[in-house]
Amino acid sequence: MTIGLTLALYLARRFGFAALGMLLALSALVSLFDVIELLRRAAQRPEVGLSLVLEIGALRLPFIALQILPFAVLLGGILAFWRLTRSSELVVVRAAGVSAWGFLAGPLAVALGLGVLATTVLSPLSAATFSRAERLETAHLRSGAGLSALAGGRLWLRQADRELDPAGVAILSGRPEPRTARGEFALREVSVWRLSSADRPLERIEAPRARLEGGFWRLEDARRYGEDRLPQRVPLVSLPTDLTPSRIEDSFASPETLSFWALPEFIEVLENAGFSALRHRIHFHSLLSLPVLAAAMLLLAAGFATRVARRGGVGQMIAAGVAAGFGLFLLDRISAEFGEAGSLPVLLAAWAPAGVGLLASLGLLLHLEDG
Repeated sequence: MTIGLTLALYLARRFGFAALGMLLALSALVSLFDVIELLRRAAQRPEVGLSLVLEIGALRLPFIALQILPFAVLLGGILAFWRLTRSSELVVVRAAGVSAWGFLAGPLAVALGLGVLATTVLSPLSAATFSRAERLETAHLRSGAGLSALAGGRLWLRQADRELDPAGVAILSGRPEPRTARGEFALREVSVWRLSSADRPLERIEAPRARLEGGFWRLEDARRYGEDRLPQRVPLVSLPTDLTPSRIEDSFASPETLSFWALPEFIEVLENAGFSALRHRIHFHSLLSLPVLAAAMLLLAAGFATRVARRGGVGQMIAAGVAAGFGLFLLDRISAEFGEAGSLPVLLAAWAPAGVGLLASLGLLLHLEDG
């Protein structure tokens, strides 16, 4: 029992260091290319300095690490098991009668632990920093017109407003009403702030309801507050807009800017408002499946390492591992696209890569262990 526990802890430590080292190296490499792309876009904006670009790149780093984690587990596992094979440690373990399932217990626990930590801890950090990076990128590297967000059950919209100022904006806030069968979009308890290009308040409008139709917001039984702050009752206010229900839906907070813990509540609010939450449901289940995917990657790495111990071929092992990881990545992207289009059920679209990887790795290990 003591020898088995010592062996499990030793192999777990070797794999854990290799996986974390690979995660840091791959994240730094991808982040470098990300910063280069940001620099290319910032070259057209003289007011954007290098410090801002580096800040955006640093804020996106946790998100990059979260995306790369399964590949870091795969390549880290291949590296760790290759080193154990080269030093004949893995050969001695197998010769002592320890099965693959025996010496994989420690590394498998580490892989599952990394997946759980990524879902529960790294995901909230990634969401917070990625959201901040998106705001900075929107403000300095691309236009921010038409932004929207849901907070506290209220929808916040930003649009151009050229009636009072050629470069003015209008900010609308209200609670979305459930969508009707005709696809009508409406807000209740509506507040509208109309601002100049210098963010100076020009007018405020309060209305119990606003309906979006034909390029206008129709605000019924409204009260207008001018610069003198005196209310003026108006039966109907027509506020021009270039927003449409589809554009509003597309501009909601992306799933990547929401933590694992915040996603269920956001999905409920989104669906209660009558919008599709397919992207957010798929992202939520993808985070749930991350520990399983990490375990599948570890088992794939072990399968390749066991094959090398018996037949040789380091180059083939590395190539096979990279090909397996790339194949699962393509499967993940394709299944997510089909899921977001509604062609696949959410559970199948989110769990397919983890399930396929786990079954393939178990099949490979069973073949090498018993075949």
